[in-house]
This record gives sequence, structure tokens and C-alpha cells, in this order.
Amino acid sequence: MGNVLVLAEHRQGALRDISFEMLAVAPGLAGNMGGEAVVLLIGSGMDEMAKKIAGYGVKVMVVDDPLFENFNAEKYQKVLSALIDDLKPALLMTGHTAQGVDFMPALAVEKKMPLVTEAIGLEYEGDVLKVTRQLYSGKVNATVAFKPADTYLVTFREGAVEAPESSAGADVEKIESPLKEDIPYRKFVEYIEAEVGDVDITQSDILIAIGRGLKEDKNLPVIEELAAAIKADVAGSRAATDAGWIPHDRQVGTSGKTVKPKLYIAMGISGAFQHLAGMKGAKTVVAINKDPEAPIFTVADYAIVDDMFKVVPKLAEKLKELKG
Repeated sequence: MGNVLVLAEHRQGALRDISFEMLAVAPGLAGNMGGEAVVLLIGSGMDEMAKKIAGYGVKVMVVDDPLFENFNAEKYQKVLSALIDDLKPALLMTGHTAQGVDFMPALAVEKKMPLVTEAIGLEYEGDVLKVTRQLYSGKVNATVAFKPADTYLVTFREGAVEAPESSAGADVEKIESPLKEDIPYRKFVEYIEAEVGDVDITQSDILIAIGRGLKEDKNLPVIEELAAAIKADVAGSRAATDAGWIPHDRQVGTSGKTVKPKLYIAMGISGAFQHLAGMKGAKTVVAINKDPEAPIFTVADYAIVDDMFKVVPKLAEKLKELKG
């Protein structure tokens, strides 16, 4: 059919993780569709970013123009609309982020193209493009099929897949911007960084997450002692943040943050689907819960059915012994 065009996303001079995560899906999908994956980078002063993306073995096309020094959904829509006409990709992928959802629905309406949002998987079978997405806050996975079209549009969920390792370099091609003048009716004013706490759990390698099983805040030092022993950060479910045991910026789940640590230890968390949706990307999951039927065990690699207050002190003691 054609190529898969992946729009890389960057903010404040740095590429976002979603830019690389989509590369875990796009090349294989493009091969099945009879084309190749091509990354599109829009911005100003993009040389280093383009070189970094090309290091993942995919061709990079760059629109480098001072008009794109800051993100502007209206400008992106105009550029993408023109490039779709010119390049005729089979699929345009963007991240399901504040940026992606700002212009993709409008682009779909303008071009009269089918759009599926917040995809977690893509496959091409029998000339049909199928998308997997979650319903009911992650309780159900649904596979939907696109109706036939020349170009499909998809926004891809952050943290749904693991980014691939970098590989051999590829070509970088600079293309002329289709936008020749600024847009007077929509302008960038300033970038305001959201307040973050002392820990950004989306970047943590190891997380210990607490839930209602903690019972009361005076039990928190037991968890913090274990976290210190294994150099982990403490996060939690909505029950833990609502109780005031941990700050709200450490909440994992659909109403909190999506995390993908190397190790996720869930303590006293039953595993409501809202919470599971936020931590399914963890590489290894250890769950401790008294209830053998707790939903958290359905995603756990290691399960301990017992009282967390019996397990944690012994675990911390054993770890200290092993360390020294």
C-alpha cells in the first residue's frame, strides 16, 4: 500500500519517549503494508534530533524552519495536510499526547480520513489494517478494523510498548516547509512546566507501589525502609493518594500516571483495572496481597499471597544481608 509516516514529538529541545516507542511498531507494520517506516520531524534546529532518530535505522524527513520553533497545532495540521497530499503515506502515526490529540481529529475531518485514537497495537492482515485499543479504562481490549482508505490516521498510547534498541544509521532528508508564512490568529505565548514533586515516577527504574493494604500512614516507614534498601521510589494507587499517604503526583493509573519501570512491586494493591492500565508496561511485576483472587495477580510475574507486613520486614532484612 505505502509507507508508514511517524511524526516524532519533541518538547523543550528533547525528543519524547513516544517518538521511539512508535518505532517498535512502525517498521514491521510498514513491511507488511508493502512500504517502509519514515519518521517526520518538524521544528527548528533539528539536526541533532534527526541524527538521533536516524540511529534507529529509519529514514528521517525533516521540516526545519524558524516558524516551528514552538509547537502550534494549526501549523502542524497545515504541514501534515500538505505532506499527506505529496507523500501519500498509507498510515500517519502520532503519539496520543497533548500535542497529538490537539491536531489529529481536526486533520481527520479536513482530509476526510479515518482516525483511531489511543492505539496500543497495530497489525495488517488480508489488506485490512486493524488496531487494538482499550475500552473501559483498560478493562477490555478491542480490535477494530479500518474501513478501506488511501491513508489512515492513528494516535498511539504512550508506554504501550517498549522502545527498540538503536541500530545502524539511516538517511536524513531535509524537505521544504509547505507553510510559507506565519499564522496570525493562533500564536505560541509561553511554555509553562507543570509542577512536579521530588520524584518523577514515570522515569523510575524501580517502583514500590502501595495501596489500601497499607491501612494507615504510620506504616509507611516500613515501605520507605525497603525502598531505600533497593533504591526504589514509592508510588501508589488512588486509594493511597486519596488517603494522603503519598502525593497525588505519585499516583499510578488512568487518573494518575502511566509508568514502565524495570521492576514494579505492588503491595496491598488489589489491582482495579484503572490501576492496571497505568502499570502494564512494567518489565517485571511482583505482587504481595492477602487475597489470592486479587486482580493484581493476573499481571504479576511473581506473586506472594500473604500479609505485606509479614513479608516486607523479612524482605528488607534479607536484602540488607545480601548487600553487606
